[in-house]
Amino acid sequence: MKKRLLILLLPGALLLGSCQPKATPPPLIPLSQLFDNPKISSAAISPDGLKLAFLAPEKGRLNVHVCKLAEGFGHARAVTHDEKRGIFHFFWTWDSRYILYTQDEGGNENYHIYRVDPLLDHPNAVDLTPFPGARADPLDLPRERPDEIVIGLNARDKRYFDACLMSISSGKMRVLEKNPGDVDEWVTDAHGILRAAVAQIGTEKEIRVRDGATGPFRKLARYTDEEDASVFDFGKDGSFLYVGNARGSDTLRLVKLDITTGAETLIDQDPEYDLEGPVLSSLTHELLAVSYNRDRVTYKTYDAQFAKNLEILGKVHDGEILFRSSDATEKKWIIAYNSPTDPGATYLYDQDTGRAQFLYRPRPWLKPEQLCDMKPVSYPSRDGLTLHGYLTLPKGREAKNLPLVLVVHGGPWVRDDWGYDGEVQFLANRGYAVLQVNYRGSTGYGKKFLHAGDKEWGGKMLDDLVDGAHWAVAQRLADPKRLAIYGGSYGGYATLSALAFRPEVFACGIDYVGVSNLLTFMNTIPPYWDSFRDLMYKRVGNPKTETEFLRSRSPLYAADKIRVPLFIAQGLNDPRVNHAESEQIVKVLQEQKKPVEYMVKKDEGHGFANPENRMDFYRAMEAFLAKYL
Repeated sequence: MKKRLLILLLPGALLLGSCQPKATPPPLIPLSQLFDNPKISSAAISPDGLKLAFLAPEKGRLNVHVCKLAEGFGHARAVTHDEKRGIFHFFWTWDSRYILYTQDEGGNENYHIYRVDPLLDHPNAVDLTPFPGARADPLDLPRERPDEIVIGLNARDKRYFDACLMSISSGKMRVLEKNPGDVDEWVTDAHGILRAAVAQIGTEKEIRVRDGATGPFRKLARYTDEEDASVFDFGKDGSFLYVGNARGSDTLRLVKLDITTGAETLIDQDPEYDLEGPVLSSLTHELLAVSYNRDRVTYKTYDAQFAKNLEILGKVHDGEILFRSSDATEKKWIIAYNSPTDPGATYLYDQDTGRAQFLYRPRPWLKPEQLCDMKPVSYPSRDGLTLHGYLTLPKGREAKNLPLVLVVHGGPWVRDDWGYDGEVQFLANRGYAVLQVNYRGSTGYGKKFLHAGDKEWGGKMLDDLVDGAHWAVAQRLADPKRLAIYGGSYGGYATLSALAFRPEVFACGIDYVGVSNLLTFMNTIPPYWDSFRDLMYKRVGNPKTETEFLRSRSPLYAADKIRVPLFIAQGLNDPRVNHAESEQIVKVLQEQKKPVEYMVKKDEGHGFANPENRMDFYRAMEAFLAKYL
């Protein structure tokens, strides 16, 4: 939402040996401390600067709580009372009158937008978008009209999101623009006026604009898939757009795109790493900084005061600085710090005084001295690419011949980051080395690296992961007979592929909501992904014309090659990876009497949100790895 401030190593024995722990292993951290609900999280200051809203458990589910800033968390009360799935995303209205939040049903990702009045003694949540089977996405809260919200809604046609304007207090809504069938993003200007659209046309993106609140949109610029354009926001006067793209370069850069001429003016670029995003003021719409995710997130400032604030905040904590929210004046900020060993330490920062007041840690029971550091590493792929990732070693154990879990990120068009990861800490605490690899096809390292993964699912993308396991063995960190692979979504597909196509490498694998059959997967994607279908065909394969190719890259059809134990977990309501993706390979493996364990949760989707289901999964995962690794 625009009201928020952020719109947003070489391998070797010396490096690894220099951080070898000498102490005895720390005690086992209970699973509940890692995977149950946090005590407090996601604090957001109200625009008037007087109140805090945050998430905290009520009857085992995360709900929104509110307190006066002057009184503190001890005087907070719950203003939502969800008992099914919990709440994960909420935000204030500009007048500090209401809190809005999004929620789906059982993980189906058809999110509705709800309103709650924190001023009432017994507030009831009101569903503002009660359209069966539809999804509503918040797009903008116009600062000048605090009772309005601009949303994307696919109630008319499940494939496309229309731009709609809604009164928050009354729930009355009108359509601003019907989706012509190719728009994937609507963009408002500094005054909350709908003035730009991003369309997906085949594998290309087209940016369209108009000069006012009404009238037709005109084509401004078009970008290829490789140029990977994204619109961040309008400039203050509405004469240009902040756009990220890789036109004429290998890495994503930030440019100004003139909405009259379509001319680009370069603002900032890194020669090796993609732009992560601009930091824009929602008050002035001026550029404050740009961020890049190298081994860690770094900022390059464009505003003197912001640079001063960053310098002060950098001395408060050694983690990455994350901007969570601010009041309407942008004088008071909620700042969290990302750190492997001190997750989510959160502060209230006053720009006028330069003071940062500690507020909370989401999981205060976790002790930094018991958590493991995360080290950036790199190694060469077999065909000459430099692959980056992160290595986490267990404390109190010699870094030699350890059991290792290769944790594969989903997406695949995202990347792993430095910082706290509950799964990584869980595994390291149990004595496993953990390797995370940003294999080809991951974002952040330039377009050549990204598109080196095109049509390499189960091919060179898998080679990169296997090369990572072999690198860890060559470094004498990992025992070649005790290697496991685990991942969710695409990472689950990678797990199945590794066991089916490289059966000699890993001792066991864990697939979490992963794809087993690329043919059925491509035919069961959500309807609102329809405009991305050609893009997915380009990057994965076309099931209509490349049937045999996709069949050859589908673990289901090589299930007879799987010879080591496998654990599969799936949500029944998953809209991205249909539950049949898990069930069909489980059935084949069971018929072949292969060692496979299967967990399915009927009230979950693409990943487990309910804490009791998370606990079941990680408890089973712990036992599985202990048994087979």
